[in-house]
Amino acid sequence: MRHFFNSTRREARRLGQSPWDLAMVTWVPVLAVVLVVWIFSSAIPRNLPVGVMDEDHSALSRQLVRMLNASPGMQVVDEFDSESTAQLALREVRVYGMINIPRDFERDIKRGIKAEVILRHNAQFATHSSLLQRDVRTVVGTLAAGIEMSARNKRGESAQQAKVSFNPIQIQSIALFNGSGNYEKYLTAAAIPAILHILAMTAGAWAVGREFRDRTLGQWLQHEGPRAVGAALLGKLAIPWVTLTSVGAAALWYITTGRGWDIPGSLLWICLAMTLLMALSLAAGAAAATLTKSLRTALSVTGLLTAPAFAFSGMSFPLSAMPDSARMWATSMPFTHYIRLQTEQLLMGLTFGASAATPAVFLLATLGLLGLAALGLVQARDKPSTWGAR
Repeated sequence: MRHFFNSTRREARRLGQSPWDLAMVTWVPVLAVVLVVWIFSSAIPRNLPVGVMDEDHSALSRQLVRMLNASPGMQVVDEFDSESTAQLALREVRVYGMINIPRDFERDIKRGIKAEVILRHNAQFATHSSLLQRDVRTVVGTLAAGIEMSARNKRGESAQQAKVSFNPIQIQSIALFNGSGNYEKYLTAAAIPAILHILAMTAGAWAVGREFRDRTLGQWLQHEGPRAVGAALLGKLAIPWVTLTSVGAAALWYITTGRGWDIPGSLLWICLAMTLLMALSLAAGAAAATLTKSLRTALSVTGLLTAPAFAFSGMSFPLSAMPDSARMWATSMPFTHYIRLQTEQLLMGLTFGASAATPAVFLLATLGLLGLAALGLVQARDKPSTWGAR
C-alpha cells in the first residue's frame, strides 16, 4: 500500500504542475459530456427545412403544402419556381429535401388519373433523408386516403365500409425498446462512454509514456520488486480512473434517472461495466506505453484502437452486415461488448445472466494487461538506454 499511495501522491503533484495533463482527466471529459448531452437534448429531430415547387397552384396542392408544413418533422422554408433554384438550394444545404407537386395535380385526381408527388432528398445526410421520406410518405398517404374515402362516401359507402374496402390489409408495426425513436437515448448514451473510452486509454498511455519521455522511470520505480512496481502502476492510474469513472457515472445518471427515463434494466450494472471499461482502457494504454517504450508510439496505438471503436460497435452500422474481417476487429474491441451490455440493460431490460460475461471478461483482461505492463516496467527500469524515446 505504501508504494500505491506514494505513486498516487507523485502523480497528483505532476498533474498539478501540468494544467493540460490535469485537464485531460478533469474538465475536458466533463466539457465533452456536456456538449454531447446538449447536442442531442432535443431527442427527436424536428422542423427539418424543406422546399416546395408547386406547379399546380390549386386548392388541393395548397392543402398538401399546409399538411407538409404541419408535420412536426419538417418545415417548409421556401417555395421554388424552377428546377434549377431547387437544385441549388439542395446543393447549398439550405434545404434537405424538395417536394415537387406537378401541374394538373388536382385535375388528374378528380378525373381518377394517378398523380405523383416527387420528393428529392439529400441522401448524403442519411438520418435527415430517412426522416423526410417517412414524413412525406405519411402526409401524402393521409391526403390520398382522405380523397379516396370522400369519393367512396359520395358513392354511397359508409365510412367503415370505405375504410375496409380502401385498405383491406393492414400492417401493425410495433417498435420495441425505443418506441419513440429517441435519439438522446440511442446516441447520447452511446457517445458518452465512447468518448471516455478514448480519454481513458489516452490517459493510461500518457501517464506511463511520459516517464519514458522524461527519463524519470528510475525515479518513479526505484529498485523495488515486481509487486511494488505493480502497486506503483495502480497508484499512477488511480486518479484518472476515479475522475473518468465519476464523470461517466454522473452523466449516465443524469441522462437516465435525472431526465425521468424508465430504465427496464439495472443502472448499477451499467455503472459497474463502465467502471471496468475505464480500468481496462487505462490498463491497455499503460501496456501500450510499456511495450513500445515510446509516448508517441503509444498514443498512435491508442488512436488506432479507440477512435474507430464507436463505428465498429454496431450502433451505426450493423455488425451482421460487416465483412468477416471487420466483424472480427469489432468483436476484439472492448467498447463493442460494453455498448451491447448497456443497450441490453438501458433499453431492453435483459437479466443479469445475459450480460454477466462482459464484466467478468473485462476484469480478467484488465488484470492481464496490468500484469503485462508491470512486467514490462520491471524490465525497462533496468535499461536506461530505452528511456527518452519520444
